[in-house]
Amino acid sequence: QAVVAGVFLRTAAEWDDWRVIPQHFHDAGETVIVEGRYIGTYRATGRQIYAQFVHVFTFRSGVVVRFQQYTDTAQFRDAVTSLSRVRMAS
Repeated sequence: QAVVAGVFLRTAAEWDDWRVIPQHFHDAGETVIVEGRYIGTYRATGRQIYAQFVHVFTFRSGVVVRFQQYTDTAQFRDAVTSLSRVRMAS
């Protein structure tokens, strides 16, 4: 619930057409690895992403006890950075 509330719901509030698309699941015992894509448009800038992700979930007794995310953070940075800030940095 903490991951859903703290990560996914918060992100969805800032993005239009926000989608988390899992594509492959890998069972590694207590660890489940999910490959997929984040897709959406950042409301404040109108900039889109199509970023790969890997989620690593660790389970104990059927409950998620650890979550780690890997994604293309440069796409997120570029999407949330206003065009005027990008021009100033160039």
